[in-house]
Amino acid sequence: MGSPRWRRLCLLLLAGLTSSLILYGHYYATVEAPTSQRLLPPRRPASPHPGGRPLAALGASPSSRGEPPALRTPALGFGPSACLHSVTARAKADPKFGQLFRFDIPVLMWDQHFSPETWDRLKARHVPYGWQGLSHAAIGSTLRLLNTSSNRRLFDRDNFPGGCVRCAVVGNGGILNGSRQGKEIDAHDLVFRLNGAVIKGFEEDVGTKISFYGFTVNTMKNSLIAYEEYGFTQIPQAKDLRYIFVPSDMRDYVMLKSAIQGSPVPEGSDKGDEPQKYFGPEASAKKFKLLHPDFLHYLTSRFLRSEIINTQYGYLYMPSTGALMLLTALHTCDQVSAYGFITDNYEQFSDHYYELEKKPLLFYANHDMMLEAELWKSLHRAGIMKLYQR
Repeated sequence: MGSPRWRRLCLLLLAGLTSSLILYGHYYATVEAPTSQRLLPPRRPASPHPGGRPLAALGASPSSRGEPPALRTPALGFGPSACLHSVTARAKADPKFGQLFRFDIPVLMWDQHFSPETWDRLKARHVPYGWQGLSHAAIGSTLRLLNTSSNRRLFDRDNFPGGCVRCAVVGNGGILNGSRQGKEIDAHDLVFRLNGAVIKGFEEDVGTKISFYGFTVNTMKNSLIAYEEYGFTQIPQAKDLRYIFVPSDMRDYVMLKSAIQGSPVPEGSDKGDEPQKYFGPEASAKKFKLLHPDFLHYLTSRFLRSEIINTQYGYLYMPSTGALMLLTALHTCDQVSAYGFITDNYEQFSDHYYELEKKPLLFYANHDMMLEAELWKSLHRAGIMKLYQR
Protein backbone atom coordinates (compact mmCIF):
# COMPACT_ATOMS: atom_id res chain seq x y z
CA MET A 1 0.00 0.00 0.00
CA GLY A 2 2.86 2.35 0.79
CA SER A 3 4.96 1.62 -2.31
CA PRO A 4 5.71 4.52 -4.74
CA ARG A 5 4.24 2.51 -7.66
CA TRP A 6 0.91 2.01 -5.87
CA ARG A 7 0.73 5.70 -4.87
CA ARG A 8 1.27 6.75 -8.52
CA LEU A 9 -1.52 4.39 -9.64
CA CYS A 10 -3.93 5.86 -7.06
CA LEU A 11 -3.11 9.42 -8.18
CA LEU A 12 -3.77 8.47 -11.84
CA LEU A 13 -7.14 6.91 -10.93
CA LEU A 14 -8.12 9.99 -8.87
CA ALA A 15 -7.17 12.35 -11.72
CA GLY A 16 -9.22 10.31 -14.21
CA LEU A 17 -12.27 10.32 -11.93
CA THR A 18 -12.00 14.10 -11.41
CA SER A 19 -11.80 14.73 -15.17
CA SER A 20 -14.84 12.56 -15.77
CA LEU A 21 -16.87 14.46 -13.19
CA ILE A 22 -15.88 17.82 -14.71
CA LEU A 23 -16.83 16.70 -18.24
CA TYR A 24 -20.17 15.31 -17.05
CA GLY A 25 -20.95 18.49 -15.14
CA HIS A 26 -20.18 20.60 -18.21
CA TYR A 27 -22.38 18.40 -20.41
CA TYR A 28 -25.29 18.49 -17.97
CA ALA A 29 -25.12 22.27 -17.57
CA THR A 30 -25.16 22.69 -21.36
CA VAL A 31 -28.12 20.47 -22.26
CA GLU A 32 -30.25 21.40 -19.26
CA ALA A 33 -29.67 25.18 -19.27
CA PRO A 34 -32.95 27.17 -19.05
CA THR A 35 -34.22 28.16 -22.47
CA SER A 36 -34.28 31.82 -21.47
CA GLN A 37 -30.47 31.81 -21.28
CA ARG A 38 -29.87 30.46 -24.79
CA LEU A 39 -28.68 32.80 -27.49
CA LEU A 40 -31.41 34.12 -29.79
CA PRO A 41 -31.31 33.51 -33.55
CA PRO A 42 -30.22 36.32 -35.87
CA ARG A 43 -32.82 39.00 -36.63
CA ARG A 44 -35.09 37.98 -39.51
CA PRO A 45 -35.96 40.08 -42.56
CA ALA A 46 -38.66 42.75 -42.26
CA SER A 47 -42.27 41.64 -42.48
CA PRO A 48 -44.10 41.88 -45.81
CA HIS A 49 -47.17 42.97 -43.82
CA PRO A 50 -46.92 46.47 -42.29
CA GLY A 51 -47.94 45.26 -38.85
CA GLY A 52 -45.42 42.41 -38.63
CA ARG A 53 -42.56 42.38 -36.17
CA PRO A 54 -39.78 39.87 -35.41
CA LEU A 55 -40.51 37.39 -32.63
CA ALA A 56 -38.39 36.91 -29.55
CA ALA A 57 -37.43 33.47 -28.30
CA LEU A 58 -40.20 32.95 -25.77
CA GLY A 59 -38.94 29.77 -24.15
CA ALA A 60 -40.14 26.20 -24.29
CA SER A 61 -43.23 26.71 -22.15
CA PRO A 62 -45.18 29.57 -20.53
CA SER A 63 -43.47 29.08 -17.22
CA SER A 64 -41.88 31.62 -14.92
CA ARG A 65 -38.40 30.80 -16.23
CA GLY A 66 -36.95 33.74 -18.10
CA GLU A 67 -39.35 36.21 -16.53
CA PRO A 68 -37.85 39.19 -14.72
CA PRO A 69 -37.63 39.44 -10.96
CA ALA A 70 -40.58 41.27 -9.47
CA LEU A 71 -40.13 45.04 -9.42
CA ARG A 72 -41.62 46.95 -6.56
CA THR A 73 -43.06 49.80 -8.60
CA PRO A 74 -46.77 49.12 -9.16
CA ALA A 75 -48.33 50.09 -12.47
CA LEU A 76 -51.66 50.94 -10.91
CA GLY A 77 -51.03 52.99 -7.80
CA PHE A 78 -49.83 52.74 -4.25
CA GLY A 79 -51.41 50.35 -1.80
CA PRO A 80 -53.65 47.33 -2.28
CA SER A 81 -57.08 47.49 -3.85
CA ALA A 82 -60.09 47.66 -1.56
CA CYS A 83 -62.28 45.92 -4.15
CA LEU A 84 -63.54 42.55 -2.89
CA HIS A 85 -64.47 41.09 -6.28
CA SER A 86 -61.47 42.30 -8.24
CA VAL A 87 -59.74 40.75 -11.24
CA THR A 88 -56.84 39.90 -8.93
CA ALA A 89 -59.02 38.06 -6.42
CA ARG A 90 -60.99 36.16 -9.08
CA ALA A 91 -57.87 35.22 -11.05
CA LYS A 92 -56.05 33.91 -7.98
CA ALA A 93 -59.08 31.81 -7.05
CA ASP A 94 -59.32 30.19 -10.49
CA PRO A 95 -57.47 26.85 -10.91
CA LYS A 96 -56.32 27.65 -14.46
CA PHE A 97 -55.77 31.40 -14.43
CA GLY A 98 -54.33 31.38 -10.93
CA GLN A 99 -51.31 29.66 -12.49
CA LEU A 100 -51.03 32.15 -15.37
CA PHE A 101 -51.50 35.58 -13.83
CA ARG A 102 -48.54 37.30 -12.20
CA PHE A 103 -49.44 40.67 -10.79
CA ASP A 104 -45.85 41.46 -9.76
CA ILE A 105 -44.66 41.82 -13.37
CA PRO A 106 -44.14 45.54 -14.14
CA VAL A 107 -46.73 46.79 -16.63
CA LEU A 108 -45.08 50.11 -17.40
CA MET A 109 -41.47 51.08 -17.96
CA TRP A 110 -40.05 54.35 -16.73
CA ASP A 111 -36.81 56.09 -15.77
CA GLN A 112 -35.74 53.96 -12.80
CA HIS A 113 -36.12 50.72 -14.77
CA PHE A 114 -33.24 51.65 -17.05
CA SER A 115 -30.48 49.92 -15.10
CA PRO A 116 -27.37 48.08 -16.32
CA GLU A 117 -29.00 44.80 -15.26
CA THR A 118 -32.16 45.52 -17.27
CA TRP A 119 -30.15 46.56 -20.32
CA ASP A 120 -28.02 43.41 -20.23
CA ARG A 121 -31.13 41.23 -20.01
CA LEU A 122 -33.32 42.99 -22.59
CA LYS A 123 -30.62 43.53 -25.19
CA ALA A 124 -30.79 39.76 -25.79
CA ARG A 125 -34.44 39.87 -26.92
CA HIS A 126 -35.97 41.24 -30.11
CA VAL A 127 -38.50 44.07 -29.96
CA PRO A 128 -41.20 44.24 -28.70
CA TYR A 129 -39.91 41.88 -26.00
CA GLY A 130 -36.53 43.54 -25.62
CA TRP A 131 -33.91 45.85 -27.13
CA GLN A 132 -31.76 43.65 -29.34
CA GLY A 133 -30.06 45.79 -31.98
CA LEU A 134 -31.30 49.07 -30.49
CA SER A 135 -29.11 51.93 -29.34
CA HIS A 136 -28.30 52.09 -25.63
CA ALA A 137 -28.09 55.88 -25.84
CA ALA A 138 -31.41 56.21 -27.68
CA ILE A 139 -33.30 53.95 -25.26
CA GLY A 140 -31.72 55.62 -22.24
CA SER A 141 -32.44 59.17 -23.43
CA THR A 142 -36.10 58.28 -23.97
CA LEU A 143 -36.62 56.49 -20.66
CA ARG A 144 -34.94 59.26 -18.68
CA LEU A 145 -37.76 61.56 -19.79
CA LEU A 146 -40.34 59.24 -18.20
CA ASN A 147 -39.45 60.47 -14.74
CA THR A 148 -42.75 61.65 -13.25
CA SER A 149 -44.91 59.69 -10.82
CA SER A 150 -47.60 59.37 -13.51
CA ASN A 151 -45.18 57.44 -15.76
CA ARG A 152 -44.85 54.58 -13.30
CA ARG A 153 -48.53 53.81 -12.77
CA LEU A 154 -51.42 53.66 -15.18
CA PHE A 155 -53.68 55.78 -12.98
CA ASP A 156 -53.85 57.19 -9.47
CA ARG A 157 -55.96 55.01 -7.21
CA ASP A 158 -56.46 57.96 -4.87
CA ASN A 159 -58.89 59.33 -7.44
CA PHE A 160 -61.16 56.32 -6.81
CA PRO A 161 -61.30 56.06 -3.01
CA GLY A 162 -62.99 53.13 -1.35
CA GLY A 163 -64.42 51.44 -4.44
CA CYS A 164 -63.66 49.22 -7.40
CA VAL A 165 -61.98 50.85 -10.40
CA ARG A 166 -64.15 49.78 -13.34
CA CYS A 167 -62.58 49.82 -16.80
CA ALA A 168 -64.02 49.37 -20.28
CA VAL A 169 -61.76 48.38 -23.17
CA VAL A 170 -63.34 49.24 -26.50
CA GLY A 171 -62.15 47.40 -29.59
CA ASN A 172 -63.26 48.34 -33.08
CA GLY A 173 -65.16 45.16 -34.00
CA GLY A 174 -68.34 45.27 -36.07
CA ILE A 175 -70.30 43.69 -33.22
CA LEU A 176 -70.70 47.20 -31.78
CA ASN A 177 -72.66 48.52 -34.76
CA GLY A 178 -76.22 48.87 -33.50
CA SER A 179 -75.25 47.64 -30.03
CA ARG A 180 -76.45 50.73 -28.11
CA GLN A 181 -73.68 50.15 -25.57
CA GLY A 182 -72.51 53.76 -25.47
CA LYS A 183 -74.04 54.73 -22.11
CA GLU A 184 -72.85 51.53 -20.46
CA ILE A 185 -69.31 52.07 -21.76
CA ASP A 186 -69.22 55.68 -20.56
CA ALA A 187 -70.44 54.62 -17.10
CA HIS A 188 -67.06 52.99 -16.41
CA ASP A 189 -64.42 54.88 -14.44
CA LEU A 190 -61.85 54.52 -17.21
CA VAL A 191 -62.22 53.76 -20.92
CA PHE A 192 -59.47 52.37 -23.16
CA ARG A 193 -59.63 52.83 -26.96
CA LEU A 194 -57.12 51.99 -29.67
CA ASN A 195 -56.03 52.45 -33.28
CA GLY A 196 -58.90 53.62 -35.53
CA ALA A 197 -61.28 54.56 -32.72
CA VAL A 198 -64.02 56.40 -34.62
CA ILE A 199 -66.48 58.06 -32.23
CA LYS A 200 -68.36 60.75 -34.14
CA GLY A 201 -71.61 59.38 -35.48
CA PHE A 202 -71.39 56.21 -33.36
CA GLU A 203 -71.76 57.68 -29.88
CA GLU A 204 -74.88 55.61 -29.13
CA ASP A 205 -72.99 52.38 -29.81
CA VAL A 206 -69.49 53.11 -28.52
CA GLY A 207 -69.84 56.10 -26.18
CA THR A 208 -67.65 59.18 -26.06
CA LYS A 209 -65.48 58.79 -22.96
CA ILE A 210 -61.79 58.09 -23.44
CA SER A 211 -59.15 57.81 -20.74
CA PHE A 212 -56.41 55.91 -22.58
CA TYR A 213 -55.53 55.60 -26.25
CA GLY A 214 -53.25 52.65 -27.04
CA PHE A 215 -51.18 52.12 -30.20
CA THR A 216 -47.86 51.52 -31.87
CA VAL A 217 -46.63 54.30 -34.15
CA ASN A 218 -47.16 51.87 -37.01
CA THR A 219 -50.81 51.11 -36.15
CA MET A 220 -51.54 54.75 -35.36
CA LYS A 221 -50.30 56.00 -38.73
CA ASN A 222 -51.86 53.13 -40.66
CA SER A 223 -55.19 53.82 -38.96
CA LEU A 224 -55.11 57.47 -40.01
CA ILE A 225 -54.68 56.33 -43.61
CA ALA A 226 -56.94 53.28 -43.70
CA TYR A 227 -59.89 54.74 -41.79
CA GLU A 228 -59.83 58.34 -42.95
CA GLU A 229 -62.85 57.67 -45.16
CA TYR A 230 -64.80 56.61 -42.06
CA GLY A 231 -63.99 59.78 -40.17
CA PHE A 232 -60.80 58.84 -38.32
CA THR A 233 -58.79 61.92 -39.24
CA GLN A 234 -57.30 62.83 -35.87
CA ILE A 235 -55.76 60.97 -32.93
CA PRO A 236 -57.97 61.60 -29.87
CA GLN A 237 -56.89 64.60 -27.82
CA ALA A 238 -58.16 65.78 -24.42
CA LYS A 239 -56.74 67.28 -21.26
CA ASP A 240 -57.14 64.14 -19.15
CA LEU A 241 -56.39 61.66 -21.94
CA ARG A 242 -53.28 59.50 -21.55
CA TYR A 243 -51.41 57.75 -24.36
CA ILE A 244 -50.13 54.17 -24.05
CA PHE A 245 -47.16 53.42 -26.32
CA VAL A 246 -46.57 49.79 -27.31
CA PRO A 247 -42.80 49.65 -28.01
CA SER A 248 -42.90 47.46 -31.12
CA ASP A 249 -39.97 49.15 -32.86
CA MET A 250 -37.25 51.75 -32.40
CA ARG A 251 -39.57 54.31 -34.00
CA ASP A 252 -41.88 54.09 -30.95
CA TYR A 253 -39.06 55.14 -28.62
CA VAL A 254 -37.96 57.92 -30.97
CA MET A 255 -41.51 59.26 -31.43
CA LEU A 256 -42.12 59.13 -27.67
CA LYS A 257 -38.99 61.14 -26.93
CA SER A 258 -39.89 63.78 -29.52
CA ALA A 259 -43.47 63.95 -28.22
CA ILE A 260 -42.28 64.70 -24.69
CA GLN A 261 -39.73 67.25 -25.89
CA GLY A 262 -42.19 68.86 -28.30
CA SER A 263 -39.74 68.68 -31.18
CA PRO A 264 -39.74 67.09 -34.67
CA VAL A 265 -38.62 63.48 -34.95
CA PRO A 266 -34.85 63.66 -35.62
CA GLU A 267 -34.23 60.30 -37.28
CA GLY A 268 -35.66 57.10 -38.69
CA SER A 269 -38.68 56.47 -40.88
CA ASP A 270 -40.63 59.26 -39.14
CA LYS A 271 -37.87 61.86 -39.51
CA GLY A 272 -39.28 65.39 -39.62
CA ASP A 273 -42.70 64.35 -38.34
CA GLU A 274 -44.21 66.58 -35.64
CA PRO A 275 -45.73 64.68 -32.70
CA GLN A 276 -47.80 67.71 -31.66
CA LYS A 277 -50.23 67.05 -34.51
CA TYR A 278 -51.01 63.66 -32.98
CA PHE A 279 -50.89 64.36 -29.25
CA GLY A 280 -51.57 68.09 -29.06
CA PRO A 281 -49.31 71.10 -28.37
CA GLU A 282 -49.53 70.78 -24.59
CA ALA A 283 -48.36 67.16 -24.36
CA SER A 284 -45.84 66.57 -21.56
CA ALA A 285 -44.21 63.52 -20.00
CA LYS A 286 -47.15 62.91 -17.65
CA LYS A 287 -49.45 62.17 -20.60
CA PHE A 288 -47.46 59.17 -21.79
CA LYS A 289 -47.24 55.57 -20.64
CA LEU A 290 -44.83 52.98 -22.08
CA LEU A 291 -45.57 49.27 -21.78
CA HIS A 292 -42.63 47.32 -20.35
CA PRO A 293 -40.97 44.80 -22.72
CA ASP A 294 -41.00 42.30 -19.85
CA PHE A 295 -44.78 42.70 -19.63
CA LEU A 296 -45.17 42.04 -23.35
CA HIS A 297 -42.95 38.96 -23.07
CA TYR A 298 -44.96 37.68 -20.12
CA LEU A 299 -48.32 38.21 -21.86
CA THR A 300 -47.20 36.46 -25.03
CA SER A 301 -45.55 33.50 -23.35
CA ARG A 302 -48.33 32.84 -20.82
CA PHE A 303 -51.61 33.97 -22.37
CA LEU A 304 -51.19 34.17 -26.14
CA ARG A 305 -48.48 31.71 -27.10
CA SER A 306 -49.71 30.97 -30.62
CA GLU A 307 -48.91 27.95 -32.79
CA ILE A 308 -47.97 30.53 -35.43
CA ILE A 309 -44.67 30.76 -33.56
CA ASN A 310 -43.74 27.32 -34.91
CA THR A 311 -44.57 28.13 -38.56
CA GLN A 312 -42.78 30.03 -41.30
CA TYR A 313 -44.61 33.14 -40.09
CA GLY A 314 -43.40 32.80 -36.51
CA TYR A 315 -41.09 35.79 -36.72
CA LEU A 316 -44.08 38.04 -37.51
CA TYR A 317 -46.20 37.12 -34.55
CA MET A 318 -47.21 39.35 -31.65
CA PRO A 319 -50.57 39.87 -29.89
CA SER A 320 -52.87 42.48 -31.42
CA THR A 321 -52.98 46.02 -30.02
CA GLY A 322 -56.49 45.33 -28.74
CA ALA A 323 -55.30 42.23 -26.90
CA LEU A 324 -52.44 44.15 -25.30
CA MET A 325 -54.78 46.92 -24.13
CA LEU A 326 -57.28 44.44 -22.70
CA LEU A 327 -54.58 42.49 -20.87
CA THR A 328 -53.12 45.76 -19.59
CA ALA A 329 -56.50 46.63 -18.11
CA LEU A 330 -56.80 43.16 -16.59
CA HIS A 331 -53.49 43.68 -14.78
CA THR A 332 -54.32 47.13 -13.43
CA CYS A 333 -58.08 47.65 -13.06
CA ASP A 334 -60.38 46.02 -10.50
CA GLN A 335 -63.18 45.13 -12.91
CA VAL A 336 -62.90 44.94 -16.69
CA SER A 337 -65.47 44.83 -19.50
CA ALA A 338 -64.49 44.28 -23.14
CA TYR A 339 -66.52 45.64 -26.05
CA GLY A 340 -65.90 45.21 -29.77
CA PHE A 341 -63.68 42.15 -29.42
CA ILE A 342 -63.89 38.98 -31.47
CA THR A 343 -66.53 36.44 -30.40
CA ASP A 344 -67.64 33.02 -31.67
CA ASN A 345 -70.18 34.54 -34.07
CA TYR A 346 -67.80 37.12 -35.56
CA GLU A 347 -68.85 36.17 -39.10
CA GLN A 348 -72.24 37.81 -38.50
CA PHE A 349 -70.61 41.24 -38.19
CA SER A 350 -68.44 43.53 -40.25
CA ASP A 351 -64.72 43.87 -39.60
CA HIS A 352 -65.23 47.32 -37.97
CA TYR A 353 -68.34 48.94 -36.50
CA TYR A 354 -68.05 52.07 -38.64
CA GLU A 355 -68.07 50.36 -42.03
CA LEU A 356 -71.18 51.17 -44.06
CA GLU A 357 -70.96 47.91 -46.00
CA LYS A 358 -70.23 44.59 -44.32
CA LYS A 359 -66.64 43.51 -44.71
CA PRO A 360 -65.25 40.17 -43.48
CA LEU A 361 -62.78 40.07 -40.62
CA LEU A 362 -59.28 39.77 -42.07
CA PHE A 363 -56.76 37.44 -40.48
CA TYR A 364 -53.09 38.35 -40.81
CA ALA A 365 -50.05 36.21 -40.08
CA ASN A 366 -48.79 38.53 -37.36
CA HIS A 367 -51.82 37.95 -35.07
CA ASP A 368 -53.77 34.91 -33.89
CA MET A 369 -57.30 36.25 -33.57
CA MET A 370 -58.86 32.87 -32.90
CA LEU A 371 -56.48 32.26 -29.99
CA GLU A 372 -57.42 35.69 -28.65
CA ALA A 373 -61.12 34.84 -29.04
CA GLU A 374 -60.64 31.66 -26.98
CA LEU A 375 -58.83 33.60 -24.26
CA TRP A 376 -61.58 36.23 -23.96
CA LYS A 377 -64.25 33.52 -23.83
CA SER A 378 -62.34 31.64 -21.11
CA LEU A 379 -61.81 34.77 -19.02
CA HIS A 380 -65.50 35.63 -19.38
CA ARG A 381 -66.58 32.15 -18.30
CA ALA A 382 -64.26 32.32 -15.29
CA GLY A 383 -65.86 35.60 -14.23
CA ILE A 384 -62.53 37.42 -14.44
CA MET A 385 -63.85 39.88 -17.04
CA LYS A 386 -67.07 40.61 -18.91
CA LEU A 387 -67.09 40.12 -22.69
CA TYR A 388 -69.83 41.86 -24.65
CA GLN A 389 -71.53 39.33 -26.92
CA ARG A 390 -74.62 39.30 -29.13
